[in-house]
Amino acid sequence: MPFSSSEARMHPIALQRAYPADWSPARASVHKKQRIHWWALPLAAAALLAACSDKPASDTKARSAAAQEPAKVGVITLQPERQTLTSALPGRTVAFMSADVRPQINGIVQKRLFVEGAQVKAGQPLYQIDAAPYQATEAAARAAVAKAKAQAHTAEVNAKRNAELVRIDAVSRQAYEESQAAAEQATADVAVAQAALETARINLRNTRVLAPIAGRTSLSNVNTGALVTANQADAMTTIAQLDPIYVDITQSSSELLQLRRDLADGRFQRVGEGAVRISIALEGGIQYPQTGRLQFSGITVNPGTGAVTLRAVVPNPDGVLMPGMYVQTLLPTGVSSDALLVPQQAVTRDIAGKASVLIVGQDRKVMRRPIEVNRAIGSRWLVESGVAAGDTLIVDGFQRIKEGDTVNPQPVKVAAAQAAGAATAAGTGGVPKAPADKASAASAQPAQSAATR
Repeated sequence: MPFSSSEARMHPIALQRAYPADWSPARASVHKKQRIHWWALPLAAAALLAACSDKPASDTKARSAAAQEPAKVGVITLQPERQTLTSALPGRTVAFMSADVRPQINGIVQKRLFVEGAQVKAGQPLYQIDAAPYQATEAAARAAVAKAKAQAHTAEVNAKRNAELVRIDAVSRQAYEESQAAAEQATADVAVAQAALETARINLRNTRVLAPIAGRTSLSNVNTGALVTANQADAMTTIAQLDPIYVDITQSSSELLQLRRDLADGRFQRVGEGAVRISIALEGGIQYPQTGRLQFSGITVNPGTGAVTLRAVVPNPDGVLMPGMYVQTLLPTGVSSDALLVPQQAVTRDIAGKASVLIVGQDRKVMRRPIEVNRAIGSRWLVESGVAAGDTLIVDGFQRIKEGDTVNPQPVKVAAAQAAGAATAAGTGGVPKAPADKASAASAQPAQSAATR
């Protein structure tokens, strides 16, 4: 029976003691051969390791040489740009013209003559009030006018007769004067009767309630059979003219004063002497296709909010804008002829919130430069101080470098999405929103590929 591997490593004397019945010289010879092959394995492994030890030495030298090369980073050269600065301000839509429809007489509503929410024209009938009492009043007024005219005719004839008789002393002077006064009084009575008739006709016309302006109607507050009065406080309905429509914008007085100081110091230029054009974003960030113009700027500050009200007129041909809607307005405030815009992915902040960037200085050394930012414009920061035109700004490869390292700068181009956002700016000191981070991430992809080549 052959020995197992554990038995083959045992000394022959130990085997003889372990297996006294099976011991023989032949088994001892087999054990010796197996032991020789077992101890030969470590020697062969050592020889193999010695043979392969030359290649890793050369690979280590290559890696160390590569590690000593300067890291590649993506950079851009700052250039001044002409930038129109805008402020994102909240606003509320207000009807261009609004009218409350109220009755001018007392009566019972017989019919509603319009469709709620429909467009109506000026002078279009909206309600019909019971006209029977006013028709009777108008008829009585006509009769009163006819009676007054008849009396006036009689008084006038009597006055003319007395005028002829007084010349021949056929009547007394007193009778003549009384007849003249009676004729004049009868003429005045005719005028009073005619005025009463006109009042009756006006009341009769007011039984049909007409639209005072053209526009869109709201809900009707009265139904058929309701009693309305001339002095009631509640409107029967409301008509609003929505094309064009007003947008009331609120701007804090502190921002307005800061803008005036910037314009006075020459940091910004005025947008223009003509009407300022504004754009509008609806709820959910949807861009409104029509642009408006600034019409009015308030002259007083609201003591409760500390804001000034600006009013803009916006076309609304499709009726998309309705009174009371919240909108976001982009209002141009000035023009910077030499603005320095830094991509947001190039700016870092410390625990105190102070912003800084990495600059490639002399001898291609990395330098950290603190900066002051004014506002976010799209996916870039408008820098007030800390950098200058011509500085080489690192925008990619931060994970491979630190301040003081020598780098290999590789020029890259900032994504067009960042430049497209330059026309949009939050208010002074604005903070970028989440979409700006997405644009920054998209722009970093070509920079990484260029820096790692």
